[in-house]
Amino acid sequence: MMQNAKGNYGYFGKEQALRRYIQATLREKFELYDFDEVALRPGLIMPLKRFELGKVLRGGLEMHDRQREFLQWNVNVVGIEGPEAEIELMQLALDVFRALAIKVRLKWNNRQFLTELLEAAAVPISDAYAVMLALDKLARAGANAVKAELQMYGLQDTAVSAVMVLIANEESGLEQLIETYSLEGSAGAKEVLAVRNMLHAIGLDKEYVFDPFLSYGPSDYIGTVYEVEVFDASDDGYTLSLGGGGRYVDDFTWRSISGDEAAYSAARMSFELEAIMALLENRVVEQAYATVVLIQLDVTAAVLLQAAAELRYNGVRVKLDKSGQQLEDSLASLPGNGIRYALLLNERNWLAGCVRLLDLEERTEREVSVDEAIYIIGDCYSSRYEQLSSC
Repeated sequence: MMQNAKGNYGYFGKEQALRRYIQATLREKFELYDFDEVALRPGLIMPLKRFELGKVLRGGLEMHDRQREFLQWNVNVVGIEGPEAEIELMQLALDVFRALAIKVRLKWNNRQFLTELLEAAAVPISDAYAVMLALDKLARAGANAVKAELQMYGLQDTAVSAVMVLIANEESGLEQLIETYSLEGSAGAKEVLAVRNMLHAIGLDKEYVFDPFLSYGPSDYIGTVYEVEVFDASDDGYTLSLGGGGRYVDDFTWRSISGDEAAYSAARMSFELEAIMALLENRVVEQAYATVVLIQLDVTAAVLLQAAAELRYNGVRVKLDKSGQQLEDSLASLPGNGIRYALLLNERNWLAGCVRLLDLEERTEREVSVDEAIYIIGDCYSSRYEQLSSC
């Protein structure tokens, strides 16, 4: 029995069909928002909007929907200042999951604002990132778990108490937090208010949830951050993360590809392909089967390939039967693989310009020209596609 080499992925049948459906949906949305799939190389013109599929390694526990190694789509906006880049990425995220019919919510915050909150709460700046990582688990684990993690980290008791008071003020609202911790006019407060006001102006403030304790992972985020969570009916809430991102710093990369010394601000959104796959594993997706199989009777391999080339040139997906089975056995396996038609190639028919066309659904057989076969097969699958599209 053949197996994948350890550490490598292999996708077949229904799983491969689902993967292609998800990736096609994401690509369509990325391009709708004017993102291009371009490789990083010197000389790219700024501002830049690009997307790519990449492999990622992460720490933490490995679970069914949280693998150590996973694939994710990364969408980047480089060279655009202000909140519009982040908001466009947030809009893109919700559009993607609407298209996939996945119920999600998008939480957002500002890393600079959270840093200012912690500093105002007397958390030492050297401990701020560790506290952010603990607070990031608040919604899933609860306040007691956050407190225990901070104590295990070794944060001073006074700072732990200050963080717990901050957590207790979570429901106060953005303006009240700014007033309570005297952050009026601070850089982080200005940024978070700018995003909130723009979301309100375009009528999206109800669709995006402000979470003052969200930090979303990587330490290179410096401004607005956001995370997409899926609704879990069994837990009566939003739990599993399907992606996220924010404003970040990577001057070396963008200076290298732009060829100048300008500092470029960048924002990104990532979509975890494996998590989305796990969520949709039971969804039925129309698989892309071959529409016809060519069975070589007594013609040469060159004739077989010539016939296949003519069909493929006219847009017919072809499978070549090289199994070596008896004709009856080859035909018996086709309906289960979604194939309706078989073309039997023998020398007598081929020299007369004909092939034998078997319709396995209607259980009929007739001699037709290759052009007639293309017309019959193409018309059948075009009608089938129209029926699927109208459902």
